[in-house]
Amino acid sequence: MSYRIFVINPGSTSTKLAYFEDDVKVHEANIFHDAPELAQFGRVFDQLDFRKRMIMDFLKENDIDLHGIDAVVGRGGSTASVLGGTYEVNDKMVEDTRNMVTGVDHPANLGILLAREIAAEYGGRVFMVDSPKVDEFTDEARITGMDGLYRGSSLHVLNLKGTARLHCRTHGMKYEDSDLIVCHIDGGMSISAHRHGKMIDGTNNAWGEGPFTPTRTGALPVQLAVEYFGEGGEGSELYVGDACTRAGGFVSHFGTSNSDKVHEMVKAGDPKAVRVWNAMCYNICKSIGAMAAALSGHVDAILCGGGLLRFDDLCAYIDERCRWIAPVFFYPGEVEHEAMAAGALRVLRGEEEAKVYTGIPVWNGFED
Repeated sequence: MSYRIFVINPGSTSTKLAYFEDDVKVHEANIFHDAPELAQFGRVFDQLDFRKRMIMDFLKENDIDLHGIDAVVGRGGSTASVLGGTYEVNDKMVEDTRNMVTGVDHPANLGILLAREIAAEYGGRVFMVDSPKVDEFTDEARITGMDGLYRGSSLHVLNLKGTARLHCRTHGMKYEDSDLIVCHIDGGMSISAHRHGKMIDGTNNAWGEGPFTPTRTGALPVQLAVEYFGEGGEGSELYVGDACTRAGGFVSHFGTSNSDKVHEMVKAGDPKAVRVWNAMCYNICKSIGAMAAALSGHVDAILCGGGLLRFDDLCAYIDERCRWIAPVFFYPGEVEHEAMAAGALRVLRGEEEAKVYTGIPVWNGFED
């Protein structure tokens, strides 16, 4: 039996769409939204009708009839934390997303809402796959040196788990039986440890962990950071959250987040560019080493995905430094749409059951 699946992936400046027949991607689009175009909307949720019109135009332009569609998959948003896997979208999930129970006002929150709207018109089950709120960390991974200050899971889950499943499928492995280090290497980075189908640890780049990136600070020495960002410090005009996510890394060093421009400087032999580029590569490898320790050295493979893998020297650096841990494999770009469709397809084929969203966080503190 063949299944038809439609995928909706809203981002801050685009709405990405894909139409699948089984695991074959038949159509794909990345609809760009200019900032002034979105500025007319006060809140993210005010964009719902606007983005739905873009979707309907895409379907019409590509002569795609979704009547009788088997599944519509929406990118997950600001729900309570969940385990990885495929969830059937229910009223509680929609309510929590609208209420932004984890406080993130991002266009990803529109994913399941748009999916429900489309399914209401054309039919089909509505799913969310490997949401950004997936939290499978071990207790040891949560504890920090400050009582009550805990590490949390906020990584590029969809691409990380999608890359892991793609690798396992390609190499005759089962994700649920494998121990993997999986990396998303782009403007933001996530370096993660996967043990038997669970993402047990990883670098939360948006919170200032792991390697620095084209836009993010990565880990900083805390005392020096307090002095730098504090009153009267050199960076006191910066909001720490912006520095961690938008104003760090290459932006801080070179005034640009354009990796191609920085890499051109590297190729031209600019001393600072070479130094900073190599330091970024070094810190990626150092985080990979940390994840190897999280897996007790039992690593079947190191998998790297993301846009920065277009630079061959970065790939060569990672391979040379890390292949002693395990074989290194590179999957340039992203597999988000494929991962979303594959999650729905596993449920439609009866290979796994859809999980039920309850609104209860998978972890909400320690009892003692």
